[in-house]
Amino acid sequence: MLTGRTKHILHCILLFTVIAVFEVFTGGVRLGNSKPEEFDPWDRYGYVGTFVLYLLRLLTFLPLPQVIFNFAGLTLYNAFPDKVTLKGSPLLAPFLCIRIVTRGDYPKLVRANVARNMTCCTEAGLENFIIEVVTDKAVGLSSHRRVREVVVPPSYRPKSGALFKARALQYCLEDGVNILADTDWIVHLDEETLLTENSVRGILNFVLDGKHQFGQGLITYANEDVVNWVTTLADSFRVADDMGKLRLQFSMFHKPLFSWKGSYVVTQVGAERAVSFDNGLDGSVAEDCFFAMRAYKEGYSFNFVEGEMWEKSPFSLCDFVQQRKRWLQGILLVIHSKAIPLRYKLLLGISCYSWVTMPLSTSNVVLAALCPIPCPPLMDFVCAFIGAINIYMYVFGVVKSFSLYRFGMLRFLLCICGALCTIPFNILIENVAVMWGLFGHKHRFYVVNKEIKQVISV
Repeated sequence: MLTGRTKHILHCILLFTVIAVFEVFTGGVRLGNSKPEEFDPWDRYGYVGTFVLYLLRLLTFLPLPQVIFNFAGLTLYNAFPDKVTLKGSPLLAPFLCIRIVTRGDYPKLVRANVARNMTCCTEAGLENFIIEVVTDKAVGLSSHRRVREVVVPPSYRPKSGALFKARALQYCLEDGVNILADTDWIVHLDEETLLTENSVRGILNFVLDGKHQFGQGLITYANEDVVNWVTTLADSFRVADDMGKLRLQFSMFHKPLFSWKGSYVVTQVGAERAVSFDNGLDGSVAEDCFFAMRAYKEGYSFNFVEGEMWEKSPFSLCDFVQQRKRWLQGILLVIHSKAIPLRYKLLLGISCYSWVTMPLSTSNVVLAALCPIPCPPLMDFVCAFIGAINIYMYVFGVVKSFSLYRFGMLRFLLCICGALCTIPFNILIENVAVMWGLFGHKHRFYVVNKEIKQVISV
């Protein structure tokens, strides 16, 4: 079996190979004496047409900051770390509260996952912990000394008018409800999130270190039974994003430069209460993003947590679109909020507007063939580099998510090909989500279906 370091070296070789091949075949790097056709675009397309064509080409550079972060994160740090080793005794670890927030629509799922996560914690040697489920509707958890069910009363109204998940998260922090000390720690999970022994060890190492108030780790989506192959393969990009951009910003800069996700979040209680989730309507749709930006503004420190957790991709294409739409709308509300100064959300804003302008930037796929324009060699090189990294993200996500030993070489390669084939689908879905998000109602919180009706065994 290959070591993690060997896998990382092979992955880097593959990454640089993909970049080189893509640069040559797209004209980003021209070999020999081949030269592009030279002509005056102002004469061929007119002033308005030329201006529009160059403007559309420049929009493709908006993803460049996150592409650079993904490239650096995937190469500078071992992308295939070995099993997490505890750096201290679990007996000496501070108290942990594993907090699951749910509306209570899927009580069977919540009860099953609480039981699984309880078993995982005990098998990993965790001693000082409690699993707390915060819900709008009672889910009927069995009585247990390490399980607490908190039902948010319908009458509860945060001071700023925060809604949805932010409202429930803030209720837990209120005096009389909160039972944790400021030195304790909270691990935030979604109702479908499953712990692994590696993630528990990573969390223990993070809290024992105690240098950073907030942390986050990797989530993968292709474990156990795959419900929807299309959405799961499309989500392979998110796996690469965690190991690239997310890991770099936390491991090197210790700041949420591009924000973070809402699950597999580790926080120190005192810091979480100081930042709070009571951030009004603008902080209610993407409450995780708003919280991260506020914590960044207040000067708190972040780090990457070792180990991975498991989740499921959306079960239907409709849920997939709705999920992306909510993310886009929520992040836009954060970016446009006056409560967060521009310098803290600049990179997030650039990243988000590369998403917002996707319908325009993807038009270059057609326009580059129909209406070519002469560009400086550096511009062609950078455009090809952005495309190569984004394509490789799907390849890496599959390699990281699917086990070669579990699937076999043939099915493993088919998964990689399948992920590449979902790229056009993903672009279409993202464009639909952008158009729907821009013109739809901004203050709604759509929750995707979490119950499995029919499962494809793998």
